[in-house]
Amino acid sequence: MYASERSAAQSRSAGRSACASSSGATADAGSIGFSVAFGYLMALLQIPAKMTAFFLSISDNKYVILFLINILLLLLGTLVDMAPSILIATPILLPVMANFGVDPVHFGMIMLLNLGIGLCHPPVGAILFVGCAVGKVTIEEVMRKIWPFYAVMFFVLMCVTYIPEISLWLPRQVLR
Repeated sequence: MYASERSAAQSRSAGRSACASSSGATADAGSIGFSVAFGYLMALLQIPAKMTAFFLSISDNKYVILFLINILLLLLGTLVDMAPSILIATPILLPVMANFGVDPVHFGMIMLLNLGIGLCHPPVGAILFVGCAVGKVTIEEVMRKIWPFYAVMFFVLMCVTYIPEISLWLPRQVLR
């Protein structure tokens, strides 16, 4: 109710129709409903427990599992946009990471970096395609010059993944 009232107020101030704003509020409510249903289904089917057992069958070393999760999230980030990836992967992987003793804030940073790198990489690469359109250059031209930046992004990802203090220092300072 609040969302639809706020949406209508914003539409009047922005000069848009209430119908156009209502459709945005409906889409937001639908995605929240989908997320709740998806989380319930994951719990009902015990997907996180099965994923934990799967990763434990590969290795019980936290650092190996973190590397495998990085690979999985990088692949997911290159194929699916960030918002759906977060909605799909978080309910599955967060319990797995908690089982290995990874802080949820740390895991959130790992996930965002992986999916962000995926946004600038084909085949989906939304940021890459928008940047090419704005700069009026071809994907091929950009891909030839972007490799050093991928190396830096991968280095930063590895630092954040294996040095938790990088992502946990500021929250700990704020929450003191």
